[in-house]
Amino acid sequence: MNHKSIDELRKVVALSDLPEEHLQWILERTEYTEFEDGAEMYKKGDPAEVMWFTPEGRIDFYMDINGQKVLYYNFQNDNITGGVGGLLPYSRMKVSPGYAYSVGKTKRYSLHKKYFQELEQLNPELIQRLIGYMTERARSFATTQLQHEKVSALGKLAAGIAHEMNNPASAINRISSELSKRLKENYRLTELLLQHGISAGHIQEIRVMVEEKDRAVKKKLSPLQRMQKEDEINDWIEQKGLGGNNINAETFADTGISGEDLESIRNVAGKEAFVHILHWVENLLISQRILKDLEESSTRITSLVGAIKSHVHMDQTNELQPTDIHRDIENTLTLMGYKLREKNIKVKKIFCDDLREIPVYVGELNQVWTNIIDNAIYALPKDGELTIETTCDKRSIYIKFIDNGTGIPPEILSRIFDPFFTTKKVGEGTGIGLDLVNRIIKHHNGEIKVSSKPGRTEFLICIPDPEINKNKE
Repeated sequence: MNHKSIDELRKVVALSDLPEEHLQWILERTEYTEFEDGAEMYKKGDPAEVMWFTPEGRIDFYMDINGQKVLYYNFQNDNITGGVGGLLPYSRMKVSPGYAYSVGKTKRYSLHKKYFQELEQLNPELIQRLIGYMTERARSFATTQLQHEKVSALGKLAAGIAHEMNNPASAINRISSELSKRLKENYRLTELLLQHGISAGHIQEIRVMVEEKDRAVKKKLSPLQRMQKEDEINDWIEQKGLGGNNINAETFADTGISGEDLESIRNVAGKEAFVHILHWVENLLISQRILKDLEESSTRITSLVGAIKSHVHMDQTNELQPTDIHRDIENTLTLMGYKLREKNIKVKKIFCDDLREIPVYVGELNQVWTNIIDNAIYALPKDGELTIETTCDKRSIYIKFIDNGTGIPPEILSRIFDPFFTTKKVGEGTGIGLDLVNRIIKHHNGEIKVSSKPGRTEFLICIPDPEINKNKE
């Protein structure tokens, strides 16, 4: 049974003020369909060939994001969508980018695109109105895309931060346990020294000598140098008949203590107390090394927190703020360090010496660095190389990201900034990262270019200085 009527078409907000003869024209050329609640109206990849009007019901539109359907938009008969959806006049959409489902009983009038030119001649004002709805829809889609990409970027960073934090946090936990054990051992060894008549002056003299040796070590020994030092100390221990006393030559070698130094300690302490002195000194050296490890781990956590705070741009409003681009890129590399290490990727930085701070939307640009570096890591093979180069002139700064991966095929190079286009596997890419990058660069009145061939893919970003360019106008 055909339920088409002009009265129903007039209920559609976008068509409510049309003359009756125009409504009659639309009625005669539309196909009428009714959908029950939850019915699939079209799916991703279906040809986009009709514009539809919904006087009753609602249509929920879902995008496929990493294999999951995510609600993006609601079409209903209100002032926001006008009760209009599908392919609108002047839209470049060829196929549906997602899925549409009816909510409640839904009535739909479908007008094929072959009538669009005739409709424009019939009612140009309606075409402009429909373009307005399309613009509003595109704006809403862009906002939703931005939100999803922010969540995606946050997820990447959260995984990286958790990984990066886990190592120093675990180290601190191990260190605290070992330090507690060494402190108890120190009590026992000090008691033994006192039992053998070692005076406070002797202890002080030995401690000062050990600390001076430790400070004198300028750089870490190579494996070969360490082995030579250990062999020297082990030889001295054997010569003195002390081989069965569990003396760890490695501990002394790392601090730069030689057999000659051990002989000096032996002369101060005397033969009977010497073994106890060595164990006491060894415990002291290990405790000092543990404290250095603790300092390094806590410094690592402090650096990570600083990088996180700077990267997400806490304490700042979403306004133009002067920033150090080099520092922001370094922070991004810090937060993505675990991914770089997983593939053993070498990062080569060629930074401009006189790069000035320029006003930018810092939080937005940090998303750019995150997306481009993350894409480069994905594209690079194990042991690959990522080069980051910055240059500047009086009006702009330029940032290059160059990787030596397999490259982007020429047939898809022109599409990489398109929304929802991705070369990543299902579940690994949203297809909105580079679209977001492009929009952020445009928001800065900048430009992004890409060139690629096997072994070299380059993203070149130009960001003009708004202050200088404003003064030039």
